[in-house]
Amino acid sequence: MGGFFGVVSKEDCVNDLFYGTDYHSHLGTSRGGMVVWGKRGFERAIHNIENSQFRSKFEDDLRKMDGTMGIGCISDTEAQPLIIRSHLGHYTLTTVGRINNIEPIAKQAYTDHTAHFLEMSGSELNPTELVASLIDQGSSVIDGIRRAQDIIDGSCSMLLLTAEGIYAARDRFGRTPVILGEKDGAYCVTMESCALPNLDFRVHSELGPGEIVLITPDGIQQLSPPGTTLRICAFLWVYYGYPASTYEGINVEVMRNRSGAALARRDSVAVDLVAGVPDSGIGHAIGYANQAQIPYSRPFVKYTPTWPRSFMPQDQHVRNLVARMKLIPVFELIQGKRLLLCEDSIVRGTQLRETIDRLYDYGAKEVHMRPACPPLIYGCRFLNFSRSRSDFDLAGRQAIRELEGQEDVNLAEYAAPDSAKQQAMIDRIRTRLNLTTLRYQALSDMVEAIDLPKEKVCTYCWDGVG
Repeated sequence: MGGFFGVVSKEDCVNDLFYGTDYHSHLGTSRGGMVVWGKRGFERAIHNIENSQFRSKFEDDLRKMDGTMGIGCISDTEAQPLIIRSHLGHYTLTTVGRINNIEPIAKQAYTDHTAHFLEMSGSELNPTELVASLIDQGSSVIDGIRRAQDIIDGSCSMLLLTAEGIYAARDRFGRTPVILGEKDGAYCVTMESCALPNLDFRVHSELGPGEIVLITPDGIQQLSPPGTTLRICAFLWVYYGYPASTYEGINVEVMRNRSGAALARRDSVAVDLVAGVPDSGIGHAIGYANQAQIPYSRPFVKYTPTWPRSFMPQDQHVRNLVARMKLIPVFELIQGKRLLLCEDSIVRGTQLRETIDRLYDYGAKEVHMRPACPPLIYGCRFLNFSRSRSDFDLAGRQAIRELEGQEDVNLAEYAAPDSAKQQAMIDRIRTRLNLTTLRYQALSDMVEAIDLPKEKVCTYCWDGVG
């Protein structure tokens, strides 16, 4: 998915920029980038972070950079921020989101402006560069940002840095959070509020859907008011968000505890212990264990000092190897035990099957699984939360194809809670994963745990309502 952080200050901002950006490392695995504005104009550093941490790659740049304003990003795809020169002046841009209509936009640009775009690996266009081209078609920066937001099908939140300050714009439907922070002499903008407290920032406000502001060392100026339609991604709370972060006034860890408790209230299975699949399953598991009054334990622990996130490599075999190396079993908590595992979700299920098989190899008597969201059957159209190349990589869609013998089916029948077809799909997934029992979170319970009205939350992955 990706994340960004920006800061403006009356003094040097590079330390805040470095650490603020680093606090978004869980959101992306491909490229990291920072740009600062100072006496030498724009200074930029971009590094590959596929096999190393953001912090280790940028420590040398931290000592060299100097400036009072800057933006940084963690990207799951392209190298950014980009530095642009156009009729609007000299600026740098970073974006987070997904552009579904990237080819039609590019084709129109070729026709109207004889434009050209840089190509990334895989013959894909650079989406941030495409957004810059849309902005440059405006009569001003603010007009260009509005134009981009109106044209893009998908989602796009962005930071645009000029010598004047940082323009911050939230996606038109607020699918990703954009949060403003303040402290004496400085303001910042972040996707993850967990970046604020250790840098001594406090939350100033959250941008509303489509809202645009200009941040300068003297304050925050609203340039475009928020819209009325909010469709923030529910998966931010279920999986992607960091436990210490809060969006729309709702903390991630608190939501996960409520989610786990909801799973327990609908359950009556007899087990010896409850565990969370690290890391995002832990909050759900704690909520389940507390509600069910069953001991919470860690039958496997995650080795974090050297291994990056397991879904980072494109090659499935390498992903499986990394996932295996990260989880170390605790035999005393597995042998002869009936285990209940809470997981944020089941996406493909490939790595999960290997983990379950290992638990049986280590002597587990039973393995029960409780995902914290309903079955995923629609591929995300808005944030690229999964690296799956096809919707049919999803465990739910694989099960549906096996049941139907074809791919063109009515997915609504499988999304319907407690329907016969949904239960058949779940049982097929349970069998493939070799689970004793499998019960998913009810969509209504997940939304209730988030504590926002259903119409303000994007649940497209589960019911096709985006």
